[in-house]
Amino acid sequence: MIRQHSITRSARQNRGLQAILLATLLVSSQVLADDHVTPPAAIITQIDAGHFKAADAAIATALQQPGLSADARNAVLFQRERMHRILLDFTLDADDVKARVRKQIPDLSDAEFARWDAAGLFEHQDIDGRTLYFKRSPGNLFRISPEALARRAVQTPISGGPMESLNDYQRAIRRTALAEHRGSVLPQRIRMTQLLTVKADALPAGQTVRAWIPYPRAIPGQQEDIRYVSSEPAAHRMAPASAMQSTVYLEKPAQAGQPTKFSVTYEVTLYAQYHDIDANKVTAEKITPQLAPFVAERPPHIVFTDAMRAFSRKVVGNETNPYRIAQKLFAAVDRIPWAGAREYSTISNISDYALHAGHADCGQQTLLLMTLLRLNGIPTRWQSGMVFADDGKYNDIHDWGYLYLAPYGWVPMDVTTGRLQPGPGDDKALEWFYLGGLDNYRLAFNDDFGQPFVPPKTQFRSDDVDSQRGEAEWSGGNLYFDQLGYDFKWTFLSKTAINGTQKRSGE
Repeated sequence: MIRQHSITRSARQNRGLQAILLATLLVSSQVLADDHVTPPAAIITQIDAGHFKAADAAIATALQQPGLSADARNAVLFQRERMHRILLDFTLDADDVKARVRKQIPDLSDAEFARWDAAGLFEHQDIDGRTLYFKRSPGNLFRISPEALARRAVQTPISGGPMESLNDYQRAIRRTALAEHRGSVLPQRIRMTQLLTVKADALPAGQTVRAWIPYPRAIPGQQEDIRYVSSEPAAHRMAPASAMQSTVYLEKPAQAGQPTKFSVTYEVTLYAQYHDIDANKVTAEKITPQLAPFVAERPPHIVFTDAMRAFSRKVVGNETNPYRIAQKLFAAVDRIPWAGAREYSTISNISDYALHAGHADCGQQTLLLMTLLRLNGIPTRWQSGMVFADDGKYNDIHDWGYLYLAPYGWVPMDVTTGRLQPGPGDDKALEWFYLGGLDNYRLAFNDDFGQPFVPPKTQFRSDDVDSQRGEAEWSGGNLYFDQLGYDFKWTFLSKTAINGTQKRSGE
């Protein structure tokens, strides 16, 4: 668990630090001039260390380098934007955190807070001499600390998604797949409306808002027969099938005092998946040119660091069977408690963050597991979108992935939903349902992370990793998440009951 510590420096030390930064920037200037879009590592390092003033000075120096391409310039400028976003996430001081925690633990003492803080239970950063806490850290405390959870004055359950505990639907998916000898079963068809709202007066009246709303990708055996129904406004541009982050592009002028609203409605048939994996049949796969990208590092978020290698060795031990390696790593990542996450665009290496932070959300857990599996020669790839439920109310954005196991091919994995707990009459294989299986109460918008929109954004992406909520911009800049709202509304057009009977909505 990471513990962030305050760092104080004399003026002389600060001048020395700046000198090192400037020297690094001079060495890096040719890299920037050669259209490499990664900014100097010194800038990223200083931001991660909380030295925002020094980083801002280094950014100014980098921007003055001759021959800087537009892409390289934007890469450097984004680091300034990243600092702004970090400050939007880290808004609380220690007294703010105590006050919020005391709403649930009225007798919280300063000593108790200090002990929990020293243990890393309140995510914070020291930024230019100020200790700032993540705005969700008071609530996250009860997800990552059993001690704090037990101290609450009113004991209410910490709720999760409806698929996080073993239920009859997961049992039916497995039972049907085995009976029919098929990997995709129990189709259900839904009509989904996705909404994106730009807050009133977020930009000048009359200016055009450019919006991108996520849209499901056609994936055989997972989601098929996608039919566009309508949008607001009606004029729209659908991303091509080749776009790995699928969207519908829309435009509308802003009106004074009024939110700018966008929506898209479509229908899609969703399939559940289950693969009955026998570890004794799994063999090490020869890495073909087609599979090679899926076992490779992919900076900045999939990097085989020394800490990642050490963690892998500790978990995997002497195991050589790919499926059993996957089980060990899946279980290890599943043990990391889920907690609300800071924005992905503010994190310089997400898998490393998930390894050390003591908590992680679904995308962070997925990238960590992908990194560990790739490190062990097991191909992995990303998928993300949203999850929902029968009640028409529960929904959430969600990330998961796929791994490649010979002779089964690509099979799904959802480490955040994680291992299930079979009951006395259940087959023990249900524990590993989400390592080879997937429910169909979810939509996939993305089959990769960090991919461009079509048409591309001209301003910074709000999330340069994932795409689930939708994004917007205007000629004057990006419209960040503090200026947007999003929602999902859906109905079932038909679904297969767990006894295999096809039913229409309302029957």
